[in-house]
Amino acid sequence: MKLVVVSAGLSVPSSTRLLADRLAAAVDRQTPVDVQVDIQVVELRDLAVEIAHNFTNGFPGKALSAAQQAVTDADGLIVVTPVFSASYSGLFKSFFDVLEMDALAGKPVLVAATGGTARHSLVLDHALRPLFSYLRAVVVPTGVYAASEDWGAEGLEGRIERAAGELAALMTGLAAARPVAKADDFEVVPFAEQLAALSPTSPSGAH
Repeated sequence: MKLVVVSAGLSVPSSTRLLADRLAAAVDRQTPVDVQVDIQVVELRDLAVEIAHNFTNGFPGKALSAAQQAVTDADGLIVVTPVFSASYSGLFKSFFDVLEMDALAGKPVLVAATGGTARHSLVLDHALRPLFSYLRAVVVPTGVYAASEDWGAEGLEGRIERAAGELAALMTGLAAARPVAKADDFEVVPFAEQLAALSPTSPSGAH
């Protein structure tokens, strides 16, 4: 399975990237041993210029296009943003603004954020969940917010493990349920025949 981590941290090193890495490692641990997890990290800091150009010219650059394809092809996502003005960062939002509208439809997503104070923890529910619900992603029940005082605390570790377990379960469940279609598995019924079947005078439409 392919797990893509989208990190919107701006500094190096970044607490946002640290949280992203810990979440990814926890998902890997909680995935069944017979399932290999391919983890790819998308650092939005490195794509800022191409994202801006995409807004002005309508075309993604090479690196941005590769990141968009990785997100589209992923079996699951971890998305982590620093908090700016009580919401996600502009860079974080801009990346998802230039993504194809249906790219996240039905895709499991774990939302997470970092900030300087616990007062911003509601960003998960009032900003991140609505965004990814609008994009028709499947957001796992547990979001993870890490304030400065949370690092090293038992509560943060517990939330990381719980959220990672939920994402791993969704990813493995969807992968197991995904049908392998064959060309000869489909019966093509002409449109005229389908309409005829709905007609009140047809045997199948009679009551």
